[in-house]
Amino acid sequence: MTDIDIQTYMQTLGRQARQASRALGRAETGVKNDALLQIAAAIEQSTERLLAANEKDLAAGRANGLDAALLDRLELNAERIATMAEGLRQIAALPDPVGAIRDMAYRPSGIQVGRMRVPLGVVGIIYESRPNVTADAAGLCLKAGNATILRGGSEALHSNMAIAECIHAGLRRAGLPETAVQVVETTDRAAVGELIRMNRYVDVLVPRGGKSLIERITQEATVPVIKHLDGVCHVYIDDRADREKALQVALNAKTQRYGTCNTAETLLVAAGIAESILPELAERYSAAGVELRGCERARALVPSMRPATEEDWSEEYLAPILAVRIVDDLDQAIEHIETYGSHHTDAIVTEDYSRAWRFLREVDSSSVMVNASTRFADGFEYGLGAEIGISTDKLHARGPVGLEGLTTEKFVVLGDGHIRR
Repeated sequence: MTDIDIQTYMQTLGRQARQASRALGRAETGVKNDALLQIAAAIEQSTERLLAANEKDLAAGRANGLDAALLDRLELNAERIATMAEGLRQIAALPDPVGAIRDMAYRPSGIQVGRMRVPLGVVGIIYESRPNVTADAAGLCLKAGNATILRGGSEALHSNMAIAECIHAGLRRAGLPETAVQVVETTDRAAVGELIRMNRYVDVLVPRGGKSLIERITQEATVPVIKHLDGVCHVYIDDRADREKALQVALNAKTQRYGTCNTAETLLVAAGIAESILPELAERYSAAGVELRGCERARALVPSMRPATEEDWSEEYLAPILAVRIVDDLDQAIEHIETYGSHHTDAIVTEDYSRAWRFLREVDSSSVMVNASTRFADGFEYGLGAEIGISTDKLHARGPVGLEGLTTEKFVVLGDGHIRR
């Protein structure tokens, strides 16, 4: 396509999405739920076709030299396909936020004033690698009454288009317009440039992918953006931690899956417990194939660690690499997280109630945890059914963005012929 063709194409998608958003905005909950269930069924029925399409993307990715973390994000298997379908069913089972009214109260003038939750309208989603985002994002936007324009990465085009066929089949069966969910079919980067400036048709953007993608969209978009840049997540083992809990949480937070934004990238260990726990942790990490990069104090206990550089403390590895630092106490741990963290997800392991609450209050991240793995920072695990992304911003939505984050509020006023005097 030429630049003019791409502009025309994207504007067409925008017009269709805006029109479809009106149909979704007035759709009854039962209709939206039926569409979600129909899409889930279509995905399960198309497992073999989805796997075949995904294998084309994986083969191309290997040929193009994609690293292990990206290939992991790109891969679909029977379990992940089943999880997509289950996520859609969970969304269908959630309460519909649209139309809910809160804080209705009489004013001295006699009018009633409250707030009603309403759809955002049209959501543009730009993402890399993970084809499951196509189903998750479509399902959440649909339940929240929003139309969506999905622009996946070129490396997942076959997978995304195959999933889109399932989505359109479900929408048709439920009597909703197929244009409620549109996947951009061109891999030309110019399409992204058009999408992020389509203020007339797109109400909000949600980028999911690498730092360079999100930085570009944040800098160039004229449409509001819900985002996070990095996932530099920490686990802090306090000197009043339960030893077994600390071993389990620290290991799981790093090794359960490497290529996700809620995977721990730095382990902080209190000096008072480091000697008794760090050598064993290092053995377990080594057995799992994790490379450790430590500060001088950590390397004194585990000489096999590579020396950590200043850059390691702020690195999102998305790989089996972990930075390790011994800190004096909780204050130094919080200071480290504030200095090097990305305000995504941070956890403390401790049996001290007051320290746990200090950590919860003082660590300024979108998810803060006590005695739990950072890997729980996920919409599915939080009971949102699925998530459209994680926001480290403080306005509109923060943390995993589920149904409520995809809606907004408007004031509603009820009167009985009232006039202002």
